[in-house]
Amino acid sequence: MQQSTRIVLIRHGETDWNTETRIQGHTDIALNGRGRWQAQRVGAALAEEGLQAVYSSDLQRAHATALAVAQACGLSVQVSTRLRERAFGSFEGRTFADIEAEWPAAAQRWRQRDPSFGPPGGEALQAFYDRCVQAVHGLAAAHEGQAVAMVAHGGVLDCLYRAATGQALNAPRTWGMANAGINRLLRAGDVLTLVGWADVGHLEGEPSADEIHETLPR
Repeated sequence: MQQSTRIVLIRHGETDWNTETRIQGHTDIALNGRGRWQAQRVGAALAEEGLQAVYSSDLQRAHATALAVAQACGLSVQVSTRLRERAFGSFEGRTFADIEAEWPAAAQRWRQRDPSFGPPGGEALQAFYDRCVQAVHGLAAAHEGQAVAMVAHGGVLDCLYRAATGQALNAPRTWGMANAGINRLLRAGDVLTLVGWADVGHLEGEPSADEIHETLPR
């Protein structure tokens, strides 16, 4: 009898580019102080989850978050480049306003979530979606009947939410994807099912920026 895989899906902790609304894509940006605090908190929240494996994108903002989870659970981090954020090419490092000013036609197609659109030098949305969904099915298939954590990026989470709920790629996004939020899926056969989304209870009581700076090593 086929058993389900429990997937705990986590977006990386906060980065300075998140706060500046800059597109990160494949650009390898580190966690900021708040992001490091968030990583510790999500690790502590999952310490008793019974995880058998922790997977991560190779980009450091995800890997550092995954490392906090893995250490709390007595595991190591297994890296998968297929869990990377979407490649945004020339958009990377730019704010939304920058993109709309410099590439208005491309920005409109991006805003409309055209599945065939890819930023200059970047990845088309449909290709990105296919990569993410195939990656998660492949990783989960190796852990039938177990629980695994996967630490990735906002775009990856968006694709998996859509895959689990049947939302079209071009449907407007109405769900949140908080940094270091905990999201839960079940994978049975080739079907993903949404169990829980955007749990951020473990992030309550966040210290001030000064307190974070004083208490966390860089």
